[in-house]
Amino acid sequence: MAGRIRREDVEAVRERAHIEEIVGQHVTLRSAGVGSMKGLCPFHDERSPSFHVRPQVGRYHCFGCGEGGDVIDFVQKVDGLGFSEAVEYLAGKVGLQLRYEEGGAPRPGEEPGKRRRLIEAHKVAEEFYREQLSTPAAAAGRQFLAERGFDRTAAADFGVGFAPQGWDSLMKHLRGRGFTEAELTLSGLVSQGQRGVYDRFRGRLVWPIREVTGETVGFGARRLFEEDQGPKYLNTPETPLYKKSHVLYGIDLAKRDLQRDKRVVVVEGYTDVMAMHLSGVGTAVATCGTAFGSDHARIVRRLIGDSGSSGGVQLASGASVGGEIIFTFDGDAAGQKAALRAFGEDQSFSAQTFVAVEKSGMDPCELRQAKGPDAVRALVAGRTPLYEFVIRSTLASYDLRTAEGRIGALRAAAPIVAGIRDAALRPEYTRLLSGWLGIDDQDAVRRAVQGASTRPQGTGRQERPVASSEPTPVPVQRMPVPDRRDPVAQIERTALEVVLQRPDLVAADFDELPTDAFGAPAYRAVHEAIRAAGGLSVARPLVQESGGSTGWVGAVIEEAAEPVRSLVTELAVAPLPEDRPESLEGYVKGVVLRLVEIGFTRHIADLRGRLQRMDAEADPAAYQAAFAELVEVEGRRRNLRESA
Repeated sequence: MAGRIRREDVEAVRERAHIEEIVGQHVTLRSAGVGSMKGLCPFHDERSPSFHVRPQVGRYHCFGCGEGGDVIDFVQKVDGLGFSEAVEYLAGKVGLQLRYEEGGAPRPGEEPGKRRRLIEAHKVAEEFYREQLSTPAAAAGRQFLAERGFDRTAAADFGVGFAPQGWDSLMKHLRGRGFTEAELTLSGLVSQGQRGVYDRFRGRLVWPIREVTGETVGFGARRLFEEDQGPKYLNTPETPLYKKSHVLYGIDLAKRDLQRDKRVVVVEGYTDVMAMHLSGVGTAVATCGTAFGSDHARIVRRLIGDSGSSGGVQLASGASVGGEIIFTFDGDAAGQKAALRAFGEDQSFSAQTFVAVEKSGMDPCELRQAKGPDAVRALVAGRTPLYEFVIRSTLASYDLRTAEGRIGALRAAAPIVAGIRDAALRPEYTRLLSGWLGIDDQDAVRRAVQGASTRPQGTGRQERPVASSEPTPVPVQRMPVPDRRDPVAQIERTALEVVLQRPDLVAADFDELPTDAFGAPAYRAVHEAIRAAGGLSVARPLVQESGGSTGWVGAVIEEAAEPVRSLVTELAVAPLPEDRPESLEGYVKGVVLRLVEIGFTRHIADLRGRLQRMDAEADPAAYQAAFAELVEVEGRRRNLRESA
């Protein structure tokens, strides 16, 4: 890990980076008297310039909004960078090699000056791809764009290009510009095969992926030809420049509107970003081949000025105080799952979080084609608060026409309401939950919410340490877990412990458990991560290969939402009640069987309740069918107990 940047180097950056040149990349500056320049403030809307820069003292100040500081502060604010990131960026601009205390290095694995060379290689590659889009060989790429409503101007605005089908077209071009094979391999622009080095992207449309500073650090490429056996979308691999969890496509284009509107719209693909921007939603960004995570949240928080000190508040007008994070997903099951996973990142923001899902299942690009830009803007305007979306999605899995269904739904939703980070919103969502459930006794709902475990409150805004080489981490609150005294919840917890720690001893029946086998939302989220990681069919080979569960637990953590990851770790290291080797296998099987039995018991209770409400004389066939199902489930439970 890199150490602290030496103070004298920080001062050297301040001295060498001319503030008027850095600010001038974002603001048109004009003379405002001797030694002073002014322009329109980039941090708030204004018609008369009140943003002043004084190059001699290396400072800026806006007399309209009060923003001010030195050149490092400006880069931090305008580009959403941390302190050390801003210093490193400016050092690259002025050609200064930074020194670090404790023997650290600017970027792990990079030689001095290497980053600038890789940036330059990507710049040349982007220019090459853009030029190729106008060639006859790129006709399929131009057709792809035209069919989705994007003309040549749109392609140019977003830097879209075309990678020729040849094996080494880009490589030859870059070598001709003086780049070595080692540099090209490190950049991720070429790949190493058995027969040598070749272009990574061939016969594809390519989109440049840029950092918030506007520097291109990677590419995303879309398959065009049937003979291409690769994935539909192919991205740059992890490189010293490109970390997929640290980049957002379109952030360089969105940052100005994002800072002004205090709103970001997260979509799923490159064409969705284009469609949003061309429809007037200039705050749209997309992740690059990965789910929206805490590192993405950190970038967004910095740009919208999300301090983490208070929750966002939605006004009657529809606007939000404190900013907005809007997740826009496809309307299918996969999109809904992605939205539920985004709920885990809600704790990374103090801004109000929303979900915007098009009911017919169209993505923003398809929506713009079918119904025009107005429909895209209406999709964003018609957003649903994320808490409401998650609660309603939870309730949808229960039959609210029955008392058992309503009580089960209440038990599942109460911890979600109890976990709302803004205490002022909890009473309102408690009232709404009562209405959605159809329970007139609001006191009963309130008691259920109050009885559920609450999420610990954040500690407020943290001050940035001077010259820290790592950005201040965003505190991520974990999902609330049930009271350990709840016997059913304890069984759910123990079952997850054994599956994470000893999957080799767990019966294969575990993979057959339905999604509602776990009643507690936190444990259900862990179960979803286990399923997403491949379940026992993946766990057992990993354990057998490595002799332990390290790789398996790592796979589950990778699939878990950020607030659930710490819980996965806790469950994976929790001591099991049974530690005798000769008895462990029986204990593990017994725990999982008990969980299955609880599922049968819930099902039996539902069936008995249904029979009590049915009229055997009015509909004897339906009554007999329900009774037969009850006998069958009771028999399965009896067999399970006998086998145990």
